[in-house]
Amino acid sequence: MVRGKTEMKRIENATSRQVTFSKRRNGLLKKAFELSVLCDAEVALIIFSPSSKLYEFSSSSISKTIERYQKRVKEIGNNHKRDDNSQQARGETYGLTKKIEQLEISKRKLLGEGIDACSIEELQQLENQLERGLTRIRAKKHQLLREEIEKLKEEERNLTKENKELKEKLHGMGAIVVASSSSTLSSAEVNMEDNDNMEVETGLFIGPPETRQSKKTPPQN
Repeated sequence: MVRGKTEMKRIENATSRQVTFSKRRNGLLKKAFELSVLCDAEVALIIFSPSSKLYEFSSSSISKTIERYQKRVKEIGNNHKRDDNSQQARGETYGLTKKIEQLEISKRKLLGEGIDACSIEELQQLENQLERGLTRIRAKKHQLLREEIEKLKEEERNLTKENKELKEKLHGMGAIVVASSSSTLSSAEVNMEDNDNMEVETGLFIGPPETRQSKKTPPQN
């Protein structure tokens, strides 16, 4: 008699369900044992019955096999993450490479190279880009010139201020020198007048009175 195909759905009859569970459980444990022996594989099998009863099989140790499984899953996850990162990096690199190529093409066109195949619209766009660039360049140039002029004006103001201060200092020193010279001249004039007075008095009183009379010329007969 040909065995019919079992329909894959939950068995509603509890007795039939329990019988089927026992048969299939034993068959699964047997297959796990055969796989570990015939193929030298590390096999771990854990089964919980509907009533939460545990059935297990391990070719070595359940705990070691689970630990190995968890470690391997972690490694696979890390590898997948690295692969995703590498793929993302490759995508970004490709995108940047394309952008660099486009920029190089635009740069050559702005320099007037490789424009033979350009349409009127593309040439108009290039002209507009150049005009905008020139406008920005001129604005920056004027800004720098204004800043340089303001800097020179500030330096001029500082030099003018320093020059004025130096003139005031020199003027003050000149007044002190003139006053000192005037004081010196006055002292010299006073000393000269004193010397003149002393010479006059000395000429009037040279020798005794008798000597002065004897020196007179005798009268003529």
